[in-house]
Amino acid sequence: MAIVPKRKHSKARRNTRRSNVWKLEAPALSRCSKCGAFKLIHRVCKSCGYYRNREVVKKEA
Repeated sequence: MAIVPKRKHSKARRNTRRSNVWKLEAPALSRCSKCGAFKLIHRVCKSCGYYRNREVVKKEA
């Protein structure tokens, strides 16, 4: 026995489901206070290794 919809979904309902409104937005970026590179907020800077003006990860220049 197959499970089949009882009624046809309207085009508006179908298109609402397929729309891109529900997708996630781009992550918020901030500038590193040490080197000025873009980084994710509340994360260690990938280019210099600093977080909140303290060196967390040793990076070679």
